[in-house]
Amino acid sequence: QVQLVESGGGLVQAGGSLRLSCAASGRTFSGYTVGWFRQAPGKEREFVTAISWIGSTLYRDSVKGRFTISRTYTKNTIYLQMNSLKPEDTAVYYCAADRYGRLHSVPNEYDYWGQGTQVTVSS
Repeated sequence: QVQLVESGGGLVQAGGSLRLSCAASGRTFSGYTVGWFRQAPGKEREFVTAISWIGSTLYRDSVKGRFTISRTYTKNTIYLQMNSLKPEDTAVYYCAADRYGRLHSVPNEYDYWGQGTQVTVSS
């Protein structure tokens, strides 16, 4: 079992940047796909991006060119660099892990979840 802890959320003005981190404990991310999801008040949780163990990535259209997911194998950490932030990016951001290493956007198919970190973008 792996425990996930997100950090790096906060309040930023539109056009600004934030970098989120997702750290693993209990075991490594070896072989796992790790994704980021977000949930705004009153809305369903939605897929943002994911990265496979070999580095393949997947992004939702609205964040392409603005967000970048990356991983450091030595630090066992996943990063989400968010640039050119918009008010509509405001949400609680969650990282999640698929222990089978599948690269996809389906929340129910991810096995482990962090507690979330709040991102607020002011206009």
